Amino acid sequence: MEVFREDREDLELVRGALETLLHATTTEDIGQEEPGQVQPGIVNSELFARESASIALVLSLLDEPDFYVRYHTLQILTALLTNCPERLQDLILSIPQGITRLMDMLAEREVIRNEALIVLAYLTRSAEEIQKIVVFEGALDRLFNIIREEGGSEGGIIVQDCLELLNNLLRNNPSNQIFLRETLGLQCVAQLLKLRKGSADGFTQQKSINLLCALETVALLLSGGPDAKPGKDANIVANQTLLAQNKLLDILLALSVEGRVSAVAIRCSALRCIGDLVVGHPANQVLLGSKMIGEEPDAEPALHCVLRSLLKATNLSECIAAEYVVKCYCEGNSDGQTMLASTITPLPQSIAQGNDRLVDDEIRPSFGSMLVGALISSDGRNDLEASCRAASVLSHILKNNVQCKERVLKIPLKIPSSSASPPELLMPCCMKYLAAASPTKSPNNPETIWLQPVFLRLLVTWVAECPPAVTALFEQPAHLPFLIELLGSTGSPASVHVAGLAAVLLGTCIIFNSEENSTDSSAVVDLISQKVGLTNFFAKWEDMEKSSLFASALSSSRLPQALTRSTAAAAAAGDGMVSVPFDQQQQVQMYGGSDKEPLVTTFYDAEFVTFLKQLEPLIKERVVDLFSRPKARVVVDFKGFEQKKGESDSEYMHRLKSLLQAQAQELQELLERNSAITSDLLLHSKGDGSSQFEDGCAIASVIRGRNGTSANRAEVETLKQQLEVAQQWADAVRDEKNEIEKEYAQFRQMAAEKENDFKGLSDAYNALEQENSRLEDDNITLRKALEGGGVVPASLSSKELEDELNELLVCLGQEETKVERLSARLRELGEDVDKLLDGIGDQDGEADAEDDDEDEDDN
Repeated sequence: MEVFREDREDLELVRGALETLLHATTTEDIGQEEPGQVQPGIVNSELFARESASIALVLSLLDEPDFYVRYHTLQILTALLTNCPERLQDLILSIPQGITRLMDMLAEREVIRNEALIVLAYLTRSAEEIQKIVVFEGALDRLFNIIREEGGSEGGIIVQDCLELLNNLLRNNPSNQIFLRETLGLQCVAQLLKLRKGSADGFTQQKSINLLCALETVALLLSGGPDAKPGKDANIVANQTLLAQNKLLDILLALSVEGRVSAVAIRCSALRCIGDLVVGHPANQVLLGSKMIGEEPDAEPALHCVLRSLLKATNLSECIAAEYVVKCYCEGNSDGQTMLASTITPLPQSIAQGNDRLVDDEIRPSFGSMLVGALISSDGRNDLEASCRAASVLSHILKNNVQCKERVLKIPLKIPSSSASPPELLMPCCMKYLAAASPTKSPNNPETIWLQPVFLRLLVTWVAECPPAVTALFEQPAHLPFLIELLGSTGSPASVHVAGLAAVLLGTCIIFNSEENSTDSSAVVDLISQKVGLTNFFAKWEDMEKSSLFASALSSSRLPQALTRSTAAAAAAGDGMVSVPFDQQQQVQMYGGSDKEPLVTTFYDAEFVTFLKQLEPLIKERVVDLFSRPKARVVVDFKGFEQKKGESDSEYMHRLKSLLQAQAQELQELLERNSAITSDLLLHSKGDGSSQFEDGCAIASVIRGRNGTSANRAEVETLKQQLEVAQQWADAVRDEKNEIEKEYAQFRQMAAEKENDFKGLSDAYNALEQENSRLEDDNITLRKALEGGGVVPASLSSKELEDELNELLVCLGQEETKVERLSARLRELGEDVDKLLDGIGDQDGEADAEDDDEDEDDN
C-alpha cells in the first residue's frame, strides 16, 4: 500500500506490488484443504478489507492507463470478493465513484472487460442497492451488446458471464425487471433461446450452459419479486404477456418436447418455464391448450406431448417438470380442466390389454385415453409407477372443479366385454392401486410405499366438496377399514406421510359426506374411535405437519437456483435437478438412492399444504358437532319380547330380565365409549391449543350433562343464544365499571392536586405570619429606642416600615382571597374544608399570644 501511495509513477514497482497482493489474497486448491485448516488467502483478504482506505486506493488504480495495472487490480478485487463478499460490497458501495469505475471497464479492451464482468457478477450477488446502481449506469444495454458480439447462445464463456450478471440484476428485483421491459423489451431475452431451424442436438457443453442460463433469465422474469403471486402481481402478468407475444411458448416447446434437445437439464428447465408462463394467465393457458406440435398430418396437441413426457420419462426431474406444466395449466382454469376431463373415455378391451398398442394405433390417442391407459396398467411395479403419475395428473384436472369430479366418477375405464360384466370405475381402481402399493403387497419392492401418498392426495382432492365422491369411496365395504388400517403405517420414512394423508382423507370424508349415504359421518367417527382413537387420529395429522417435507413445502420458492461459473457446467450435464424447487428436491432425496427407487412425482406443494391447514379445524369442528347431537332414531324390533307358546310366567319373566340386562349392558358400553371419545377430544384440544375446538367440546359436554344422549339441536341453539346474551351483558357491565373507575381516578387526581395547592397556600400563610411577628419585634425595638432617647437605625426608618407593612397587608389580602376561592371549590367537590384547616397555624398562633402577653408585662 505504501508503494501505491508514494511510488505510483514507477509502473514496474506498482505491477510487482499488485502481483504480490494478488498472490497473498488468492486461495489455491479450494475444496482440497484439510478440515479445520486455516486458509491464508482468506485471512489476508479479511485483514486487508478492514481498512476502507485500502480498498479505495486499489479502486483508484483503475484510473491508471497501464493495461497490467488495471488487469491485476480487477483480479485482486475478484479474489477479495470471493473471500469476503459482503464486506467488499459494503465498502465499494460507500466509496464515491467506486461502481462507476468498474462499469467504465466494460468499455475497455476485451481482457479488461471480461475481468470486469467477473468482478461485477460477484459484486451484484444478493445486493439490491448495487444492482440498481449498476442498471442505472447502463449495464443492461452493454450486456446485450456484448452477448450479440460474442454470438448469442453459440458464444463462449463470456456469454455465460454476461448472463450470470444479468440474472443477478433481475433476481428478486422487480424494478430492474420493469426497467428492462420498458427500455429494451423482452424480445432480446426470447431470441437467446431460439434454435436455428433444422439444427439438431449437436450442442457443445458451453452452448448447453448458455441456454440453461438464458432459461434462468426467463424463470426470473416470470417469478417477479420475493412475495409475488402469479395472476395477482402486475409485473409478472406484464412479463407473461410480452414474452408470449414474442413467441416464447413456441421456443420453449421446441426445447422441451419436440425431441430436438437431448440434455435433460435443458428440457426440465424449459418445461418449468412453460408452467411459469401460463400459470394465472388465462390468455396464455388458452394459447397452450390450442398449441400444436409438428406439421400436418402428424401434428399433435402440445399438452399430449407434455403428458407423454410425464408418463414415459426415465428421469424423475423431467417427470416433475412435466407435471408442473399440467398443474399450471389447470390452476384456475375450469374450462381447461373440463376440456381435459371430456377426453377421458372408456378404452376398448383390445387396447386396454396392452398399453403399448395405444401409441401404435392408427388414430392418435386423446389426452384422456393416454391417461386412462396409464391408470389401468397391470399390477407390476413399473405399471404402478405409471398409474401413480397418471393419478397425479388427474388430481390437477379435478382440483376445485366439482363438475369434473362428478363426471369422472361415472366414466368406466374399459368397455365391458359383455353386457353382463359390470364396468370398472375409476374410484375403485385408485383404491386397488393404493392397496397394491402397500409394502405388504410388494415385499420385494418396499420402496413402493412412496407411491401411496400420491394416490392419497388424489383421493383427498377428489372427495373435497364432492359428496358423490365420498359415497363412491365408501360404496365398497372394504375401503373404510383399509383406510383406517393405513393410519397405523410404520417402519418407513414414508409411513408418517401415508398415515397423515390417510387421516386427512378420512377427515375430508367426514366433512363432505352426504346425509343420505349408507355410511354416514357418525359411523366413520365411531370406527376411527374404536380402532385407533381420536387422539391418535389427530396425532397422525400433527406428525405429518411436523415433518420437514411438509414444512419446506409451505415455504417453497419459485425462484430457480443461481448458476455460477463453478456450478453451471455440472448443472448442464446433470439430471435436471437444478430446475426442481428445493422443497421438492428434499422429497426426491427421501425416496432413497437405490436402483429400485420409484420414479414418481412429489406429493406436497404450497397450495396443497395450505389447503390441509385450512381443513384441520373444520374436521375438528365437524367431529364435535357429530357428538353434540343425537343420531337418527333407531326403530326397535320387539320380536322376542312376546311370551312364547307353552312358556310359563316365571320362565317368561326370567327371559325378559335377561334381555333387559343384556340391553342395559350394551347401553352402558355405548355411554362409556361416548364418554371416552369426548375425553379424547378434550385431551387433544388442550394439547393442540385450538380455542375453537375447545369451545365446541365444552358445549358438547354441557349438552350431554344436562340431557344425556337426548339433547337436540334446538337446545344447542338455545344455549348458544343464552351464552351470547350473557356475554353481551357481561361486556356492558364491564364497560360501565371501567368508565366509573376511570372517572373515580380522575376525581382522586383532582383532589390530590387541590390538596397540594392548599398546602402551598398554608405554607405561604405561615411564612407571612412569621414575617409579621418579626416586624412586630422590630416595632417593639423601635419604641424602646425612642423611649430611651436613642437613635433609630437606618434600616428601621418609619417610612420603610410603613411601606413594608402595606405590602405585607396586600399580600395577605390576596392570599386570603385565594383561600376563600379554594375553600369554595373544595366544598363543591365534597371535601370537608374545616377539617383540612383544623390545626393549621395553631402553633404559630399560640406563640404569638405568648409574645403579646410578654409585651404587656413589659409595658
